[in-house]
Amino acid sequence: MQVLTPSVISGSPYDIGYELGSLARPVMSAYMGQSVAWQAVSRWRGRSFVRDLRQAAQSVFPDYVAEIDGMAAGMGWSAEDVFLWNCRGELIHNAPDGCTTLAARSPEERFIAHNEDGDPYLRDQCALVDVRPTGKPGFVSFYYPGSLPGHTFAVNRAGLVQAINNLRIRHPAVGVPRMVLTRAVLDVASLDAAVEVLNGVPRASGFHHTLGCVGDPRLLSIEATVQRCSVVEVPRLSGHANHLIHDGCGNEEQIVTASSRDRQTRLGELLPALSGVGELNLLQVLFDQASKGLPIYRDDPADPDDENTLATALFIIREAGVEFEVRQQGELRFKQFMPQESRARTGS
Repeated sequence: MQVLTPSVISGSPYDIGYELGSLARPVMSAYMGQSVAWQAVSRWRGRSFVRDLRQAAQSVFPDYVAEIDGMAAGMGWSAEDVFLWNCRGELIHNAPDGCTTLAARSPEERFIAHNEDGDPYLRDQCALVDVRPTGKPGFVSFYYPGSLPGHTFAVNRAGLVQAINNLRIRHPAVGVPRMVLTRAVLDVASLDAAVEVLNGVPRASGFHHTLGCVGDPRLLSIEATVQRCSVVEVPRLSGHANHLIHDGCGNEEQIVTASSRDRQTRLGELLPALSGVGELNLLQVLFDQASKGLPIYRDDPADPDDENTLATALFIIREAGVEFEVRQQGELRFKQFMPQESRARTGS
């Protein structure tokens, strides 16, 4: 087994960002050089909308803007360009960040399982990071080079699990960029605090968040967009691809790609037919390629969204903590039990 070993990062927000940038630096030039998304995003340099997004983030979450600035220094990039890249969901609609997420409850445990779909260039180029901010719970997250942790999948030491799905919102607005919001969620210690983060500020575009936490029986499916923050408690089993599906979402214009539509349709076929809720059944769904349409597990170099499955994560939320596994190309690369820490839970 090729082991994924998390890089431990601590210090001030700027210091954390600098270390994240240093991790990214060896791959960023080639990564951005082949990225159609970066070509589109970079055209926004100097625009007033970007300045307004930065001001919105700075006014509410200055620590995460400092992380972005530190990341830029660690990468040897301009702060403007790294902020642009972390606003790609607000600036373009075809950012290569896909994903499929499952949430399930059994009498004893809660599960969150997730396919992280992104730019195929990043296969084996991403990392796990163990971030330990001063005075915050700290977390382990899958890390895209040059992007704030949080917009993929992660668990913090308060026992909070987050998995994110891209939403392609047609009409972004001035507000806090979605990747800043996902990073902010990793610094809280409860589901209610996470909902407060997502619902308490103007949002610039949109993500779908699947959330669970040790000590809380709920699993939450949250579509946090420009127009609304829709919070739905998962009754037993649910699946979400890359478009809005909650009741009442029809008033917000979005792009629904063929892949997202096919994956959501396939989830509708597979989930009701599961014999039970458990690790093997959920992973079987995420590795499914039997659909007549575009598959859930994505490894086609000609994928129409320019996305492949870079990693599959499984979180099992237990009484004392979270069991966390990561697979790549079907092979187990990381497994850890993260106990819920009392200091992290209380925020002290």
